[in-house]
Amino acid sequence: MNRAALDALPLLPFFLPASGGQRYCLLHLPPPGQAARGGILYVHPFAEELNKSRHVAAAQARAFAAAGYSVLQIDLFGCGDSSGDFGEARWDIWHNDLHLACAWMAQRVDGPLTVWGLRLGALLALDFASRPPLPLARLLLWQPELDGRRSIDRFLRLRLATRMLAGTTQEAPGQARAALANGEAVEVAGYLLAPELAQAIDDVSVAALLPAMPVYWLDYHAADQTGPWSPPLLARQWRERGAAVHVASFDDGPFWHSGELLACPQLLYATRKLCRDWLDEERPPP
Repeated sequence: MNRAALDALPLLPFFLPASGGQRYCLLHLPPPGQAARGGILYVHPFAEELNKSRHVAAAQARAFAAAGYSVLQIDLFGCGDSSGDFGEARWDIWHNDLHLACAWMAQRVDGPLTVWGLRLGALLALDFASRPPLPLARLLLWQPELDGRRSIDRFLRLRLATRMLAGTTQEAPGQARAALANGEAVEVAGYLLAPELAQAIDDVSVAALLPAMPVYWLDYHAADQTGPWSPPLLARQWRERGAAVHVASFDDGPFWHSGELLACPQLLYATRKLCRDWLDEERPPP
């Protein structure tokens, strides 16, 4: 399907009522007259990575819709155009948002339900799938964060870098961590990080999670492929524990924090190739 045809696919924006207000959603629908083959829920990444990756996620959502799937993009509480401020966001609230979105999809879309996450959204999807409220067919992970503590540490380093560039007073390494440990919120590049959210993310690691459904994992080619947190090692450990894991790489670049908008055609192609067993073979229910 060409670009014009993809752009012409039905798109439904709406607000989903939820605890603490409402959640902004975009529903990508299959071509008119075609029954949905299943549903896909997209879980966006953390903080500014949400904004930098919207265009790539939307392009992939349109591709899934062209293949016959209904795709729901939801802004979690405190993120994007949903209710709440980022400083009020909590990991359990985000779990509840995914529960709500899955239930909404299950009531309206026949066929298997897939959860697809990017970066910290992929770690959230994995954590959510460890105790899903309803059956999930599979997980699709784009460049997943592998350890919550490492993810928060990286986010806090952004605070140091931002202050250095701005020429403001420097702070000692570990000062932000100490503030969080004392129950104080910390501002990072315009985002107020609550200690409750940081602690909850700290406690999540793929090493402690074992997905009960097939996992399709796309990882940036230039990422570290060695050491205890390397994707090949973690995928092998999952397989040894009985999980079905399919892994591939892409070379477009780290679009989630790029200073320019990257189209990422290799990622879209790699996703199609990696997921061909269900994109090409599944059929809508009779």
